[in-house]
Amino acid sequence: MITLHHCHETRSMRVLWCLHELDMDFSLRVHAFDKSLRADEYLTINPVGRVPALEIDGDVIWESGAILEVLCERFPERGLGRPPGDIDRPEYLIWLHFAETISQHAAALTQQHVVLYDDAMRSPIIMKLEAARLKKCYAAIEGRLSSPVENRDYLLTSGFSAADIAVGQAVYMARHFATLDGFPETQRWFERITERDTFIDALPPAGSERLYTQDFYPAWE
Repeated sequence: MITLHHCHETRSMRVLWCLHELDMDFSLRVHAFDKSLRADEYLTINPVGRVPALEIDGDVIWESGAILEVLCERFPERGLGRPPGDIDRPEYLIWLHFAETISQHAAALTQQHVVLYDDAMRSPIIMKLEAARLKKCYAAIEGRLSSPVENRDYLLTSGFSAADIAVGQAVYMARHFATLDGFPETQRWFERITERDTFIDALPPAGSERLYTQDFYPAWE
């Protein structure tokens, strides 16, 4: 039995996407993105009061990158991971965990634009700095996708993987604050992976409460 604890449009979305790619039977426990995550009941599942948390076969795993690695190792026949000894293993791990670099900047901007309730608490300087840092992350992806390798449609030469899921979901969050203008290969890659039915299935259902109520949040002047 698998249960995913999830908030719409957060890092847990990458685990939801991965579960759909694995074609697994699972239950979804959707939480509000608020202080209820710090309730004692939930803290017994994830001690830092965040999503995702995955209950699987009596174990509880938290941290999205760790969850993706565990899922790919438990279900290797699906081909989303790259096992030790695989030629793409080092790049797989690099990009799988680079998603967190992107996410930390997107999270800082989510706090600035969405979470903070008082305008006096927001900082135009932080908004601009973090948006610029997202552009640096896009440049790293662009460099990878622009390298002279035949059929580089995905981050790994060997094809679609959990690395595309992790980085793709991080870019999904980041695009609310920094556009992909000027990064054509990254734009094409993002469009390619988000056309997958499994990504669409990981989006919030129509009518549900979303984290982002705008498509784009510009930095304040």
